[in-house]
Amino acid sequence: MELKELVGLKAAEYIKDGMTVGLGTGSTAYYFVKEIGRRVNEEGLAITGVTTSIQTKELAESLGIPLKSVDEVTHIDITVDVVDEISEDFQGIKGGGGALLFEKIVADNSKEVIWIVDESKMVKHLGAFPLPVEVVRYGSIQLFNKFTEKGYNPEFRKTANGENYLTDEKNNIIDLHLGEILDPRALAEDLIHLTGVVEHGLFLDCVDTVLVGTKDGVKVIEANR
Repeated sequence: MELKELVGLKAAEYIKDGMTVGLGTGSTAYYFVKEIGRRVNEEGLAITGVTTSIQTKELAESLGIPLKSVDEVTHIDITVDVVDEISEDFQGIKGGGGALLFEKIVADNSKEVIWIVDESKMVKHLGAFPLPVEVVRYGSIQLFNKFTEKGYNPEFRKTANGENYLTDEKNNIIDLHLGEILDPRALAEDLIHLTGVVEHGLFLDCVDTVLVGTKDGVKVIEANR
């Protein structure tokens, strides 16, 4: 069993009857959602899912998981999602799959957040993974130029055929190649106040538990914040 599947199955153990569950997006989250679907169908697990992308919504529907939108629920008990990079002080970069806006909305409305990763995602400082910034299309070139002036090394995310990538909300993503982020809070504050920025991929002070897939099994780390 590969590490992604191992950690996805472990995360599913945290889900109990009656919960409203945020369903993450990504290749590792796929195994978590698949296992939830199996338990719904084979064990009669009664949960309500809240998805973080159209991709996950389609997967969950195909598995028969009951769903509601984030605006149709009063709370979310627990969200299980992946993270592209996590620092030693439990800050994260997400959005490699383009779902950062929906992922952050769901996480911010969750009582508990679990991230599922493999060891390669654990780093000392954030920044080796390009930081996604979701921007409205109108004025995006002006934002790109501002990022360049700030030394953020921006790059428009492209599709396989060379067109600008569009998120589920039909926005663009500009990836910032920063190398190392020593003060993620200051960077987050700078980015979110730029007109045209919808959201950034810095997920700060939001995770409660990290499940790390290793060759020796799944390591459970409680965020010490």
